[in-house]
Amino acid sequence: MEALLRFLPQVWFVILGLFLFLYVLLDGFDLGVGILSLTSSDEKRRSLLMTSLGNVWDANETWLVLMAGALFGAFPLAYGTILTALYLPLMVMVVGLILRAVAFEFREHSDNKSFWNFAFGIGSFIASLFQGFALGGVLAGIKVDAAGHFIGGIWDWLSWQSLLTALTLVQGYVLIGSTYLILKTEGKLQETHFKTAKLAAWTTLIGAILITITTPIVYENARARLFHQPEVYIFALIPLLGMLLIWLLLKSLDKKEEIASFVYTALIFLLTFIGLGFIAFPFIIPPSITIYQAASSATSMVFMITFIGFLIPIMLFYNIYNYFVFRGKVVMSEEGD
Repeated sequence: MEALLRFLPQVWFVILGLFLFLYVLLDGFDLGVGILSLTSSDEKRRSLLMTSLGNVWDANETWLVLMAGALFGAFPLAYGTILTALYLPLMVMVVGLILRAVAFEFREHSDNKSFWNFAFGIGSFIASLFQGFALGGVLAGIKVDAAGHFIGGIWDWLSWQSLLTALTLVQGYVLIGSTYLILKTEGKLQETHFKTAKLAAWTTLIGAILITITTPIVYENARARLFHQPEVYIFALIPLLGMLLIWLLLKSLDKKEEIASFVYTALIFLLTFIGLGFIAFPFIIPPSITIYQAASSATSMVFMITFIGFLIPIMLFYNIYNYFVFRGKVVMSEEGD
């Protein structure tokens, strides 16, 4: 029984990481496209960017809802404490997501599409930025008492380190949004996004390097974790693989390779999540509450795994089928919409 109580929280830690990765990857390019729409040179191009998301954007956000529900069921203590500590940035993030959804739907029935296109872009930027602030707040650590309840202040999540994390995440979303648009567009618009992808790749790399250097300097718990043997060898390998993937991405962009550019970007995101997972494990509320302390009962976790075991393949099949059906390029009509 003791072995089961240690194994189940580990399984749910991996499942939550999978949900979070799928959300960041899939909704990440949605958010990136929204941010890029703010820089479009004219309303026709901005409308085309939004059209490229028309059949996929709402399904991508399902992974966020599923992750929140799974966190509540598997680690209820972490759910309550993290949401309390990050109440402000998460609420602003939700406002940004709602603004995106409203703007996307209202745009379809509005004669003045420029306002709603702009609102979609602003909502995307707000949601992306405050997701980064929330991530930075978790990485910095959450102040809790002996029972695991939050005892910090409402602004604990706000620091120069969380700002750096937020800006880097925004650039990462712009990068994957650009590589998605490379797949979906052609001609001059595609050329534009080859350029934005290169720029975002460099800015994301700079942000990642700064985070990698400053994190062990600023945070003692991360420093102890990063330089503990044998984990130190794994952590040393991740930045090297990251640099290799960035180099391959830049080469693919130079060669105008559409699919390879998106694949390398997705692999960079995956490698980042693996690194974050190694740093965080076994803590679900850094730096003091582990997955074993925050886990719900074994019965609850087994029941949820049974349910999720059916749900994950269905959702993955739906997502894959959706992207397969709506594959191909979006083109600009003479009316521009």
